[in-house]
Amino acid sequence: MIKQKSVPKLNAIFYKSEMGSEPVKEWLLDLTKIDRRQVGGEISYVQFKWPIGKPQVDHLRGAIWEVRTTLKTRIARVLFAVEGNEMVLLHGFIKKTQATDKSDIDLAEVRYKDWKQHHEKK
Repeated sequence: MIKQKSVPKLNAIFYKSEMGSEPVKEWLLDLTKIDRRQVGGEISYVQFKWPIGKPQVDHLRGAIWEVRTTLKTRIARVLFAVEGNEMVLLHGFIKKTQATDKSDIDLAEVRYKDWKQHHEKK
């Protein structure tokens, strides 16, 4: 019997601005190697286990979800949207308050609308 390789249910892609920047990728690269590995591991887990809920993922508003990562001394979040089989990584940040700030969700929504507009043209 041949063991089949596990295939992710979602392909993670980075939102890319019109100017070519990839904010989540840039944010990840600014993290320590240990923190980056941990956040990346959580994103990967979501890719393979989607759809899932807490504690790894929480729905925030509309199309926006968050990957929740507890680091050694702080809490990281990556906001994303799912379109078909794509997990669009829109915004990454370190939480400063208990609730996810409205401005972080608003930014993710703006980036998602921008991504959809450019993605549908292709």
